[in-house]
Amino acid sequence: MKKRSKLGVLLILLAVCLVFAGCGGKKEKDGGTLEAIKARGKVIAGVKYDTKLFGLKDPATGKIEGFDIDIAKALAKKIFGDESKVELKEVTSKTRIPLLQNGDIDLIIATMTITEERKEQVDFSDVYFKAGQSLLVKKGSPIQGLEDIKKGVKVLTAKGSTSAKNIREKAPDATVLEFENYQDAFTALKAGQGDALTTDNAILLGMQKQDPNYIVVGGNFTDEPYGIAIKKGDSEFVQVVNDLLKEMKESGEYDKLYEQWMGVKPE
Repeated sequence: MKKRSKLGVLLILLAVCLVFAGCGGKKEKDGGTLEAIKARGKVIAGVKYDTKLFGLKDPATGKIEGFDIDIAKALAKKIFGDESKVELKEVTSKTRIPLLQNGDIDLIIATMTITEERKEQVDFSDVYFKAGQSLLVKKGSPIQGLEDIKKGVKVLTAKGSTSAKNIREKAPDATVLEFENYQDAFTALKAGQGDALTTDNAILLGMQKQDPNYIVVGGNFTDEPYGIAIKKGDSEFVQVVNDLLKEMKESGEYDKLYEQWMGVKPE
């Protein structure tokens, strides 16, 4: 009887532990990104450091500027009433989803194209920027469009980007070389390691501004709608971000930022 009694007590204790563990797990699950941000006192945004017009770090000052950076600041202002309550953490096309899933960042604002494949890993906001993939070449290059990307042509791009996948589909005979980020790819292009660089036209226009010896050619051969990525299943925070984008567009702030960085008004 004593053995049975002890066994019964142990089973009860085990059941109690499981109940508490379950409650604890549920509580952690219920606490979403917005709750974590408010508790921490700042937004941690994953942004690019190497993409002119969207997110570029000045090596001299350490300041990071761009369209995506200003969107991140606007989110901090919406949540805290203070745009300075944001930490900008560098991401690349390759690292951004793992960093989000690991909880190292709250969201990704980093020229990220919305795709069905990515939707399986993250949730997206509404489209906040419409881009299209194009080509960047040195002035005088015989490459003037996608039709010139043939066998023997080396095309540079970034690891983990939709650009790499797209160019392989559109120009299967070309040699595609992938770099850690677009700035490395641009450096390689200038060093003669490739014949063209491909990514979204907005990013390429930023490179063209950096070095006018290079030009964007051939027009767009894909549609690349950018979205802000948020941890899968966090519908509350998706709504917060969508509300922000809607408010920015209704107030005219979005158009102002777009024109400031892109040099043209949004279509």
